[in-house]
Order: sequence, then C-alpha cells, then structure tokens
Amino acid sequence: MRNFFLSALLVMSSITISSQDYVPTEENLQSRKEFDECRFGIFIHWGIYSMLAQGEWFMNEHNINRWEYAKMADGFYPHHFNANDWVRAIKDSGAGYITFTSRHHDGFSMWDTEQSNYNIVDATPYGKDIIKQLADACHEQGIRLHFYYSHLDWRRDDYPMGRTGHGVGKSDKKGNFDHYFKFMNNQLTELLTKYGKIGAIWFDGMWDHDGDSVPFDWRLREQYDLIHKLQPACLVGNNHHDKINPGEDIQIFERDLPGQNTTGWIKEGAGVSDQLPLETCNTMNGMWGFKITDPNYKSAEEMIGYLIKTAGLGANLLLNIGPQPNGELPAMALERLNDIGKYMKRYSSTIKGTKAGDVAPQDWGATTRKDNHLYVHITNKDTLSLELPLTGKVKKAIEFDTQKKVPFKKTPAGVLLTLNEHKDKMDYIIDLETK
Repeated sequence: MRNFFLSALLVMSSITISSQDYVPTEENLQSRKEFDECRFGIFIHWGIYSMLAQGEWFMNEHNINRWEYAKMADGFYPHHFNANDWVRAIKDSGAGYITFTSRHHDGFSMWDTEQSNYNIVDATPYGKDIIKQLADACHEQGIRLHFYYSHLDWRRDDYPMGRTGHGVGKSDKKGNFDHYFKFMNNQLTELLTKYGKIGAIWFDGMWDHDGDSVPFDWRLREQYDLIHKLQPACLVGNNHHDKINPGEDIQIFERDLPGQNTTGWIKEGAGVSDQLPLETCNTMNGMWGFKITDPNYKSAEEMIGYLIKTAGLGANLLLNIGPQPNGELPAMALERLNDIGKYMKRYSSTIKGTKAGDVAPQDWGATTRKDNHLYVHITNKDTLSLELPLTGKVKKAIEFDTQKKVPFKKTPAGVLLTLNEHKDKMDYIIDLETK
C-alpha cells in the first residue's frame, strides 16, 4: 500500500459527524454560485460496457454472469482516447463542466484505485489512468470536472443486493454494508485527493433499495461530511429522485425539467429547491452508454431548445455522450457539440449566468433574466405576437441579433410584443430592458 492510503484513513478517522443541520462553507457557497452560472455541462458514460455497444445496463438486463462480464476488461484498449481532444471539443460547445462516470453499476473503476484490481490500470491491457488524463486536461483547459459515482454494485459480494443485479451470479444477497461503505469512502477519498480540485460528486443508485421493507440506511451524512472535509468546495448531488438530504448541494432531475415528472420517478414531496442549484440530465440519443444500434440523436435545434427551457427554470442542462470503446466520441455527438457551440458562441450571454425568467417556459419558448434584462427566447417560429404576464415596467424592447426596436404596449394582462418575421431563426431573442 502506498503512503496515500494510510493518510486517507487518518483523514477519515478525524471526521466527526454533527447532528446539526448542514452548514456549507464559504468555499462551497462560491462553488455553488460558479456551478449555477454554467447552465450547461456534458455527461460522459464510459466503461467496459462500451465494448458490448448496448448501453451501460446490459449486464443487468441480460443477466450476464459477473465473472464472464469481467473478462471484457482483458480486451479493453481505448487506443484512440485523447483527453485533450475531448475537453477541447466539450469546452468549445460552451459547456462549463464535465461529469464523468468514475465507477458505474457494473463496479469497474476508471482510475488507478488501490481498493480493487478491477480497474482500468490493473485489469486492462491499456494500463493507463483515464481519470488522471481527464483531470489533467480539465485543469489545463480551465473546465470543471465532476465525478459520477455509483452507490450500487452488481459485482461485489459486500454490496447488499437491492432491486437489480439478481441474475449476475451473486449468491450472498445480504452482503456486508459496513465493509462496502468503507470501500466506497476509500475510493471517494482517492478521487478527492489524487486528481486536484473536483467540482462535484454525482451519486446514483440509492433507488436500488427503494423497495426494501425496512428503509435502507446509506449513512449519507457521514459520506457527505467526508467529501466536504476532503474538499470543502466540492458539491454533492444525488440522483435519488427524492427530497434533498442534509449535506447535498445540488438538486438533480433525471430526464425531466425541474417541477415536471414526465418519467414518474420523482417521489411525492420531493419538490423543487429554491435554495440549491438545479440540474437536469438528459441524453443526446436514447441511451447513456454507447449503443451502436441507437443512432437516433436529437437534432441540434431540439437540444438547444431543451437547454433554453432548462435555463428558463434556473437550472443547468447536463447533456450526455457515450464514448465508443476505442476512446473516441461518436461522430454524431461531436457534430452536435459543434452545433451547440456555434449557438453558445453567439448567445451564451442570454444563457450563462442568468436566473430563471419571469415567465415559465411555454410552448412558444422561455425567458431568462440577468439583472434588469429579461431575455425572451422564442423557439416557435410561428409566434408573431406575444403577450407576457409581466407586472414590472418595460423600458425598451430590442432584437438581440439586430438591436432593432420591437413594438410593445402595456395591456391589462402584462406586455404585448409585436414580433418581426423570424422563421429563419431557431431562437429569436428579444431583450427587454425592465425597471
């Protein structure tokens, strides 16, 4: 064992758990502000499951024996992976951060972890630390790096089996959570002490035990306190579809805009926080991990429209890419990044650093606000007049692109805008200067 592991244990043992409500540090509050201003990030789902080219849940969905599945690591050799190229393409898209799957539900770690030899360095012929390369590139190019980390594990014997992983050959369903919890915390300690400043830890998998007859104690506060002890500015988010727990710094919505529940996953009483930064994650096509039979990517116009509506609710959009097993980002994903980048290069000031608009997203588009400017994003090309239910005074209305004046008048319901023809515009933006 390296000296690092001993020091990590000492750090863990020094943590005391308070029963009081979580009080974020000044560094954490500043990190929240910076995160909230990004409005756009890129999710990366990548692991040995990419070799099957059928998405990240294939092991569970097809009941692949865990030991047979693990043999794929011996052939995983992403020889075209170039962290600098990835980060450059993502940064050029206008994204402010990357959330990378450090360990997904199949239990394979994408870094040089000392807690298991089931990792990219020890178990593959590639033998290089993917996360180190990615972290170095992110730090060099000035983009935030977040780590996705799975709370569940289909492979390990010490993980107490929940709703998933029943067909992969595990005989002991009870596991040993004390042992597994220590394993997770040791891995998290590595991620937060070996790779520089990390923007957030993005947890997933708690829902695996939602059906337990006795509520499962994940010991979240202890784990969250560890993260905040190691890096006070590191944000904690958890994709549990439930109300916020003490110690969480981000509220996450999966495939849903905040306040909606089109998936049916959001639990009763979860609500939408008015205190924490919000984030909604979604896919470019239909799958998180690489799926060779799913070339059905959303159009750039659809993705940008979703980004606008997300920003209109004061939230970030975390848009997913599933890299190929050779380490390349799919050509269609790169094309979409390029298209979004062209939009963001011109209009990022109406998206980044904004707050939720005065008018919630509608069929015609959405609004975002920055100081005394209300940006009206009209994505419905057939909208030629628009009455906004505004109570404040509008001093001026101009087209964002041309700076031409837009006729408007006060009405009993608010303000009526008379719009110019805009069928050639994917996003027709009116800048309202308000008092």
